Amino acid sequence: MKIQSIQALKGPNIWSIRRKKLIQMRLDLEDLEHRPSNTLPGFRERIEQLLPSLYEHRCSEGHKGGFFERVEKGTWMGHIIEHISLEIQTLAGMFAGFGRTRSTNTPGVYNVVFSYVEEQVGVYAAKAAVKIAEALIDGTAYDLEKDIMTMRKLRDDVRFGPSTGSIIEEAIARDIPYLRLNSGSLIQLGHGKNQIRLRATITDRTSNIAVDIAGNKEETKRILNEQAIPVAQGMTITTREGLQKAVAGLDFPLVFKPLNGNHGRGATINVTNMSDAEAAFEYARTISPKVIAERFIQGHDFRILVIDYKMVAAAMRKPAHVIGDGLSTVRHLIEKENSDPRRGYGHENVLTEISVDHDTESLLRKRGYTLDSIPTHGEVVYLKSTANLSTGGTSVDVTDLVHPLNVFMCERIAKVVGLDICGIDIMAANLSEPLKQTGGVVLEVNAAPGFRMHLSPSEGKPRNVAAPVLDMLYPAGKSSRIPIIAVTGTNGKTTTTRLISHIIKNNGYRVGYTTSDGIYIHDSLLKEGDTTGPASAAFVLQDPTVEFAVLETARGGILRAGLGFDSCDIAVLTNIQEDHLGISDINTLSDLQRVKSVLIESVKNDGWAILNADDEHCLKIGRKTNHCHVAYFSTEAENEAIITHCHKGGTAAFVEKGFITIRKGGWKIPLVRVDNIPVTYGGTVMFMVQNAMAAGLAAYSWGFKVSDIRSAMESFLPSVEHTPGRMNLFDFQTYKILVDYAHNPDGLLGIKPFILSSPASIRTGVISGTGDRRDDDIRKMGRLAAEIFDKIVVCQERYLRGRTANEIARLLVEGVREISPDKPVTVLQSSDEVWAFITDSPRVGELITIISNTVENAYQKVNEHYQNLQKTELRKSS
Repeated sequence: MKIQSIQALKGPNIWSIRRKKLIQMRLDLEDLEHRPSNTLPGFRERIEQLLPSLYEHRCSEGHKGGFFERVEKGTWMGHIIEHISLEIQTLAGMFAGFGRTRSTNTPGVYNVVFSYVEEQVGVYAAKAAVKIAEALIDGTAYDLEKDIMTMRKLRDDVRFGPSTGSIIEEAIARDIPYLRLNSGSLIQLGHGKNQIRLRATITDRTSNIAVDIAGNKEETKRILNEQAIPVAQGMTITTREGLQKAVAGLDFPLVFKPLNGNHGRGATINVTNMSDAEAAFEYARTISPKVIAERFIQGHDFRILVIDYKMVAAAMRKPAHVIGDGLSTVRHLIEKENSDPRRGYGHENVLTEISVDHDTESLLRKRGYTLDSIPTHGEVVYLKSTANLSTGGTSVDVTDLVHPLNVFMCERIAKVVGLDICGIDIMAANLSEPLKQTGGVVLEVNAAPGFRMHLSPSEGKPRNVAAPVLDMLYPAGKSSRIPIIAVTGTNGKTTTTRLISHIIKNNGYRVGYTTSDGIYIHDSLLKEGDTTGPASAAFVLQDPTVEFAVLETARGGILRAGLGFDSCDIAVLTNIQEDHLGISDINTLSDLQRVKSVLIESVKNDGWAILNADDEHCLKIGRKTNHCHVAYFSTEAENEAIITHCHKGGTAAFVEKGFITIRKGGWKIPLVRVDNIPVTYGGTVMFMVQNAMAAGLAAYSWGFKVSDIRSAMESFLPSVEHTPGRMNLFDFQTYKILVDYAHNPDGLLGIKPFILSSPASIRTGVISGTGDRRDDDIRKMGRLAAEIFDKIVVCQERYLRGRTANEIARLLVEGVREISPDKPVTVLQSSDEVWAFITDSPRVGELITIISNTVENAYQKVNEHYQNLQKTELRKSS
């Protein structure tokens, strides 16, 4: 078997709108295409022995053991690998239950699709599953445990911690989108101007001063003490002399901890003599040059969580410990405790495995123990100085037991320090009585407190502490999203996107939009290139200045990684024509329809799908769309689909009596005169009329006023500024140059009527092909060019995509010769040669049409040439 490619889909895709995180592996079974599982001796027994848990897979049989039945009856290896990929992820602690395996047009080649939790683990699982299958076929041993451990490590390297993870889960439950901004815990909730950024449990609204105060334990104690809040007596020391003064002034027992430490690192408690004090001081100095020495307070360790200045949870924390049985050594008791299924590596489970370190050995030494000592039955042996869960501690929820005065004190502490999310550490006999009565003290105030002890306590009620975080960040009435209009189709996407953005901008919004020539934020070009994929959508949605997003969404991005957003308010489908066929398993217009329908399916339930009623494939999508509103557009008022749709109360746009007209049920609203829309060239360019209808209908569906839509459409010019490379006509007095992005046969067909109806002494066309198109698609460009132009220039400098320039040029010339054997055709090798050829001696009345992807920066070059000639004429006249 051979893996041809592996893709990680991250958004709504052709396999599933709801399941966004999918691995798609293109797998060539090679000779195994003719060897299903029932022809492989012993295969059924070997797979069941290696992966007995596959018994839980029901498969198409619909019951447990169904997958093994399929293997017994005979199924193809791609299907088996799908199930192995899912199961080994589950064994590594990541349940992934969705899978599909489908054949392609290439015999023996399959798309194996399955869900993943972490992308790197999913990719690894795909590769490992193939190796496992090969080992099972060959009957060789396979180390499955090694794969599982590798996947766990990959997961722990990239996954969110429990605090960040809980906030994301709560956000998803509230339909708040999120974006991961780095490989750590920096995330963005919401989109555009409504975004909020977090790192773990610090938000972009958390006071920097407050974090600084909390990070300085000495400063925190001073401030709290001044506000009559009980704190442990102590001092900060940096030298052995300071240590002597601390011991003399505070007396034993003492606690030593680094000034700016966290998670209990470097801390030692219950120090009772000078020798241990010196060791504890040096241990703390490994973390920080400044060390806090405090009086050791007897009692229990409590953590109070305050969010938005309200107490939301409280937990009693117990340091990592073992309980003797009178038979086992401390070492064995630790191993036994770590075998508890609730314990895991790092933050993977409710509890963390207990490790043996300096702190452990120090505490054992104080008891006169070693790891090989045998504690008596029932004896509690503490293994850590602090009760942090990250070092193996446990927690008990005590939220309902906290005395109202202690609640008031903690909420006041949060205000005094200024932290919107804070964890307050208290040492006291209990929290059910006021601290002043029990002699309890506040030990620390923590910025970025961990949530795990509250989310999954060892005992007591779990608390959803992520909910108050989201309540604070997105209170009732505040949206996390910005409006998204997404545009797809074979042709017309970019112009429609630009026109919609122009309308929205003229209505006072700051717009971010993506096109095939760049990313724009409020008409400022920030990134050049084809930016119609999910990464470009994320760029716009991450921009905090954007109030409205208009996203051109191409076929390639959907197939490569899925959509760059989970839903949109309006989706526009301009048309579905023959282009990009034969690429990425998209071989027919029906296949292409399936890709484009992903965008329509992503529309919100109260949103709108804007569809071309003159396109049969768009109509097929419309007939299947019942989750959102549908509106159609057509160049014909008597379009049968539109008449039927409007009779049912639907909305549509069409051309009637020279107007683009909106019809809602039985009502008609004239939107704008077609010949008043500059990009339509007086209504002579029909595909531009379609683009204008799509844009106007989308704007109307959003709720913009008819008058505002009209004025915006009438000010949208076919210029380098508004539509670069799209129907840009430059008049050089004695000749004209038209630049258009008609990069496929349907696009070239669209500009054909305009070119042929334009007065010209001779029509010259500069054309090229695209290397990844089918041979006849390239020839068709030549055939159409022969029907339109009197003279043809072929230049294949770019977009080779696996072919040579000469091969593409040959196919174009073949297409020309099929229609007109004697038509003049010149083949040139570079943009500079083309530019010199067409500007050297243009004929009077000549119309030169440049397909803009033929000549690099075509419209910029023509525009520059135009400006230079105008300057020359101006100098002559002056």
